[in-house]
Amino acid sequence: MTSAAANAALTELGDRIGHEFADPSLLEQALRHRSWCAEHSGADSNERLEFLGDAVLGWAIADLAFRRFSDTPEGGLTELRKSVVSEPALAEIAVGIGLGEFMKLGNSELMSGGVDKPSLLSDTFEAVLAAVYLDGGPQSAIAFVERLV
Repeated sequence: MTSAAANAALTELGDRIGHEFADPSLLEQALRHRSWCAEHSGADSNERLEFLGDAVLGWAIADLAFRRFSDTPEGGLTELRKSVVSEPALAEIAVGIGLGEFMKLGNSELMSGGVDKPSLLSDTFEAVLAAVYLDGGPQSAIAFVERLV
């Protein structure tokens, strides 16, 4: 993929998720699976972003649930958060925005249908959320979660 095509793809994904990146390299990293990085030396995978994105997602869902469901007891809020912060739920959202077509996977992952694997889709979604958080701050991250989750 040419540099212009890669930039256009990042812009398209930014449009789909509703965030214009000041630092598109964050989004680019969020899309790189470790299998792709193993074939392209010097590129960081999305694993650290995934770690951060998981925490940001938990915080954002807890915050939104706390504010929107003021009469719901703690146990109900916990169940709500668990139902949303789950691999199947995140993979479904990722499919809805066409995230799989933007993921950078190594040849073996591509051959085994990695673009459709719920675990890879949900992990990449979390990494993209972290990229939004790092690029735009907490307000951008919570707006991203409100829009998509």
